[in-house]
Amino acid sequence: MEKNEDYKGEVIGLGTEGEGIIKCEGKTVFVPLCLPKEELFFRVLKVQKDIAYGKVMYVSRPSPDRTIPMCPVFPQCGGCSLQHMKYPAQLDYKSAMVRSSLKKIGGIDAEVSYTIPCDSAYRYRNKLALPIGLTPSGDPVCGFYAPRSHRIIPIRDCYIQEEWVKDIIHSITAYARILPLAQREKLRHVVARRVGDRHIIALVASQMVPTGPLMEILDSNFPDCTFLLNINPADTNVIFGPEWHTVRGEGYLKTEEGGISFTVGANTFMQVNDEIRSKLYAHVLNEAQGASIAIDLYSGGGLLTAMLARACGKAVGIEIVPEATQCANALMEENGLSGKMRNICGAAEDNIQILQMASKGGVIVCDPPRKGMERSVVKAIRDSRADKVILISCNPATLARDLGLLLGTLTEEGRELVKCARPVSPYRLKSVTPYDMFPQTKWCETVAVLERK
Repeated sequence: MEKNEDYKGEVIGLGTEGEGIIKCEGKTVFVPLCLPKEELFFRVLKVQKDIAYGKVMYVSRPSPDRTIPMCPVFPQCGGCSLQHMKYPAQLDYKSAMVRSSLKKIGGIDAEVSYTIPCDSAYRYRNKLALPIGLTPSGDPVCGFYAPRSHRIIPIRDCYIQEEWVKDIIHSITAYARILPLAQREKLRHVVARRVGDRHIIALVASQMVPTGPLMEILDSNFPDCTFLLNINPADTNVIFGPEWHTVRGEGYLKTEEGGISFTVGANTFMQVNDEIRSKLYAHVLNEAQGASIAIDLYSGGGLLTAMLARACGKAVGIEIVPEATQCANALMEENGLSGKMRNICGAAEDNIQILQMASKGGVIVCDPPRKGMERSVVKAIRDSRADKVILISCNPATLARDLGLLLGTLTEEGRELVKCARPVSPYRLKSVTPYDMFPQTKWCETVAVLERK
């Protein structure tokens, strides 16, 4: 197999990135934007020992699951990877991806439920985060990064975002155009989210910039918004810096869900899909109902912790982001839960002794970042003697790893993880349920429930 040569093949399955898998000339070839059982011509872009990477040149036998993408910049933009796939097929793919990850990575042969669908396969995201840049001629651009690059693909709209994002993108680019070039160069990102029926908008810049002109532009569509300026001079992939300036409003917004009033800031973690978040939380609360105490690891702004406090009578949330913990404390006071809810600001791995509180009839709920949990946290959960453990994960690979360690199908040998033929664990796997929190993308949210034997 030669680079830049064209070949013909049939797609036998999909990989974890949503890419097609083709067997050709003794190699496994990964080709994005194709579907199982499609016959196609592809061009090889890179060849390694046993694998290769290519791109579709022509689909000679398309799948009945193929559809026309709604977005005009798909797939140049790196935000979506599955818009060429009909929605029911996306749900099938995500269930299969979770099942395959559990088996291949975690050594877990588990039944995985059908992916819980989102009623809106488009226009579901309540939060937007876009980089701002300049063309070589100095014109401002706002959009998403192209895959595996920092090249901005300019957009006027994003079809997985709610309708209001069009006005945000227009406002930011209009504002940047009226700034002198030296000030345009300071603009880094815009982050906006809807909370209830209001919006919180944050402009990120490397240094102070005038915000008056932007406020005048925003007033036409967002007269009641809360607006913040964040200063981040660091040249990293982290969006926000430590310096915040509240330009309008109180710097946060209040809303309500499930009878809980809560506060959300620009950097507070909150699920981006309101509908699926409600369905997923209902699942978690149903499993936790009646526990003596709930320990909520990676608890964000405290919404789920508060719901668990009401369901169980007592809950402790652990979260590393100070702003989120402050929001959780405000939530606790506002909802009269100070006797039932406690919030700890710190890393989960630095507070593992708290897990022992769940040893008598308690439940542990974990919603870690994409990288999953630290080994010390997984070990502490396994040793906690909690009646039930509920894992919420946006990454099937790290979910499979963490579940494997909890169930004993994986064991540590030095720094390596190896599969164990005779797993021993105090827990059994009760259920695995994917939720389509992110339609049109390769990502899904999964709830795995373990119960003590």
